[in-house]
Amino acid sequence: MDFNNGVQKNVASLIIQKMNRTNIYQLLRREAAGLTKQDIVQRLGLSLPTITNNLSELREEGLVTENGVATHTGGRRAKTWSFTRDARAAIGLDITGGYVIAAAIDLAGNVVNHTRMDIEFQMNSAYYQKLGELVRTVIKSAGLDDKHILGVGIGVPGLVTGDMETVFYGEILKFTGASREEFSQYIPFRTALFNDASAAGLGEFWIRNNIGNMFYISLSNNVGGALMIENKIIYGANYHAAEIGHLTLHPGGELCYCGQRGCAETYLAASTLTRACGGSLADFFKLLEQGAKDALAAWNIYLDNLALAVNNVQELFDCTVILGGYITEYINPHLPELKRRAGALNSFEHGNAAYIDICRYKTLSIAAGAALYYICEFTNNV
Repeated sequence: MDFNNGVQKNVASLIIQKMNRTNIYQLLRREAAGLTKQDIVQRLGLSLPTITNNLSELREEGLVTENGVATHTGGRRAKTWSFTRDARAAIGLDITGGYVIAAAIDLAGNVVNHTRMDIEFQMNSAYYQKLGELVRTVIKSAGLDDKHILGVGIGVPGLVTGDMETVFYGEILKFTGASREEFSQYIPFRTALFNDASAAGLGEFWIRNNIGNMFYISLSNNVGGALMIENKIIYGANYHAAEIGHLTLHPGGELCYCGQRGCAETYLAASTLTRACGGSLADFFKLLEQGAKDALAAWNIYLDNLALAVNNVQELFDCTVILGGYITEYINPHLPELKRRAGALNSFEHGNAAYIDICRYKTLSIAAGAALYYICEFTNNV
């Protein structure tokens, strides 16, 4: 008897069983309205007994439910199955210099609860304890059970090592060297650190479901980016790929916090606009609607710089470019003009800027994206 051959066959069988289970679950997750067993047979080409056994196991684990009957077409009505959105949840934190946002996300990627705490960033125990309290608050407010929490993703305005343990470049908050262990000392769940723009990009990739190639630009207090090629985020050899905030727009221009001059960060951050009105973004766009000359002048310069940055990305990657961040709460009425300016710069398809789109997650993009890491991990390995 060939023992090794027998082991290999058993391992292959287990892999196939696991793949069938995951594929059934993923199909139900995508089909929110529910499917009958026969629907699943037709979609996946699996046998009815295989589907029946897997559905029974998934139901026992609370991951799927029988939730209705299919449209009557004569004869006995078949029951429909759907995945249970609230069977698990994950929490995401968006860390900034002056506040923290916490969001709870279900298995469908929906924000089921969120809250904000205004608190100045500090690297001390009192601050980290507040993070723990905020996580507890959002879990309680959402009515979630601790045993169903998959993990807590922590989005930070800095570059993070590949093991998601350490901030290796944190000039914005001056926290280079900060560790996951420090941030999570009062959080009793699995945790991981994420660059804020990468987290926001992950959230956008998820909600668009297999978009393929996409570049995400975060336009908030700071400017960041995330690149997805063939449905995978590209981090780069040194984990700072897609850092569009430090793309040089104007050589020798304004001084950036990184020490270089002319970076996109200095021309596209939200502060570029708020400085023009001495108030908030809402104040700026209110003045813009009223036709205030200073606001109009600042906005025209901003649009030109944004069109330049977006066109540079498109020329490099020839993909969809998603605009995200706080500024996108206000940009929809101005999107046609942005596309006109970007299209005028297009070297290969003059006048075309159909590749530009606005994000679906906006103010919660970083927190949601950080949480979705754990949702993806779970749903891909059911």
